[in-house]
Amino acid sequence: MQQFITNYGYLAIFVLMLAESACIPVPSELIMTFGGALAAGAVPGTHLNLIGVILAGTAGNVAGSYIAWAVGRYGAEPALRRWGKRIGIREHDIDRGIAWFDRHGNKAVLFGRLLPVVRTSISQTAGIAQMPALRFGIYTTIGCLPWTTALALAGYAVGANWESVVNAFHGPTYIIAAVLVVAIVFAVWRYARRRQAEKRPAKHARGDDSPA
Repeated sequence: MQQFITNYGYLAIFVLMLAESACIPVPSELIMTFGGALAAGAVPGTHLNLIGVILAGTAGNVAGSYIAWAVGRYGAEPALRRWGKRIGIREHDIDRGIAWFDRHGNKAVLFGRLLPVVRTSISQTAGIAQMPALRFGIYTTIGCLPWTTALALAGYAVGANWESVVNAFHGPTYIIAAVLVVAIVFAVWRYARRRQAEKRPAKHARGDDSPA
């Protein structure tokens, strides 16, 4: 990957950051910090402009996010409505999720772009929730800029030692991933309990209506 970025510069940064935002497992930490290091002259014979690195990374992030948004909007959302009942997701649940995203989607996209793990999945969620494309793009761009800028600046600051920045992200990323897994398991558990509670009154009502 480093060779690809060294050879193709801004184009490589754009393509790789697009892939990362489109949910392809490419580490943005490596891409942007190495791009920043190249801007600092870490590799002899290759020199990029720091602003160009940030712009290329941000543009790639936004483009890839739109791909993930489109997958959620035109693929995942209709699929959930058609087959969601097989895994316990009803039309009412989808509509309620869309209503929640209408109220809080701006903040979810904005801050979600700043969190490892979450940043690559929030776009599909926004698509499933039918967030308007223009509004999604605005908040995605605002959320991407701090992330790409911070990584590029860190790589620029440390130069040839850019890998130390990448390694520093591993611990927090694993912690955030673990917290998310626990949160998802808890949410599924609560959802299952609520479904069971909803079914019990219905069974009792049918029992009361039966002839004595």
